Order: sequence, then C-alpha cells, then structure tokens
Amino acid sequence: MDSDKEGKGGTATPIAESDSEIEHEPGERNVSRQMSESSLYTTEDEEEDETNNKIELGPQCTLKEQFEKDKDDESLRRWKEQLLGSVDINSVGESLDPDVKILSLEIKSPGRSDIVLPIPEDGNPKSPWFTLKEGSKYSLKFSFQVTNNIVTGLKYTNTVWKTGIKVDSTKQMIGAFSPQSEPYTHEMPEETTPSGMFARGSYSAKTKFLDDDNKCYLEINYTFDIKKEWQAT
Repeated sequence: MDSDKEGKGGTATPIAESDSEIEHEPGERNVSRQMSESSLYTTEDEEEDETNNKIELGPQCTLKEQFEKDKDDESLRRWKEQLLGSVDINSVGESLDPDVKILSLEIKSPGRSDIVLPIPEDGNPKSPWFTLKEGSKYSLKFSFQVTNNIVTGLKYTNTVWKTGIKVDSTKQMIGAFSPQSEPYTHEMPEETTPSGMFARGSYSAKTKFLDDDNKCYLEINYTFDIKKEWQAT
C-alpha cells in the first residue's frame, strides 16, 4: 500500500515516516503484487533471510513507561502527546506487545466494483481466491487496527509463483503506528497485470504482514487466476 497517509479512519498515518517504496527482487517478472497466498511454502533461504534481517530493538517498554520517561522535559512530553494522540494510556499502557489485526482486504480497479476478499481464519482461502483481467490496472487496499502498544516497522511482503517458479517478490515498509480505536487504512500503488497467452493462468502466492521483530500478524497462502476477462459477478 502506498505512501501518502492520513489519520484516523482515513489513510494510514504512521507515527514515524518510513521508506514506502516497494522493493522487487531483481531478475523476477513483476506479475502481481497482490495479497499473496500460496500452496508453496517459504524456502529455507527465505527463512534464513528473515532471521538474518531481524533488527535488535532492545528491551520493550509499555506505553505507560514510555510516557513516564523524561516527563520533566516539556518539549519531549509535548512530542509524545502529539505522537500518541488520543491513546488512553491507562487502558493500554501495561501491555508490552503490540497487536495488529487485519480487518479487511479488497482489490480496487478503475471502472469496476471493488473485489472484497474474505479473510479465512486458517489463512488458506478457497481456490482461486480472486480473478484478475490481463492488462488491467489494480491496487490492493486494506484496513487494520493496532492495540496494546506501538507497532514499529510494520511491513507487507508478497511472493508469487507460476508453475512452481517464483515470478515476483515484493516488500513494502508501511511504518510505525500507535494504538487507537479507529482502524487505519492503506492502499498499495496501482499496478497493471501482465497480458498475453503466457501470462494467463493460475498463480500461487504468499502474503505476510510483519513488524520489526518479524512477528507475523497475518499470513495468507492462496491461488488466483489471470484471465482474458473479468470474472462475471
């Protein structure tokens, strides 16, 4: 999802801005950066990369502890108040671990009704999860809620395979978010599906939402189709 983000109930506004560019691994065809699901599992190399790239952030603090730190520094206190907004410290300040719940997922395409993607509890939607028309523009939009504590380094990763060959791998840093009662929303940059005889067919994919500690809040393994036309509704 993308870059410009606005606050509560609107577009996701991270409390700390981060690089929102989407990274594609070199040498792979950019086929889909959609929510990924896949019947294939992460390879050992990918698991090692995730482990090696884990950032050591030091000891965690509750929101209440964060708020109490340097409370005699007026400028720092005002900055923390601006950072946390209307967060009720008394209700969430004792929890160390943040929690992120993905509430909704939908595919948007100009001139068409949004495709709402139901999120299965087991992370394995019925196949195919959705169908895209070749050569069409689309973007993925999702909403999520943050509770308990600040989540840092929230990111979206997606890997896509066709006939067992990895054709796309993407990652986007979304940012850091404080807990609030209203959900955040985020929309990925618009993309265009590939077209042509070799682009059509069935794909498998895996999508994850993780944080700086590589804590995974949602993993979805699924398949999707690219066809000549949109699926009849």
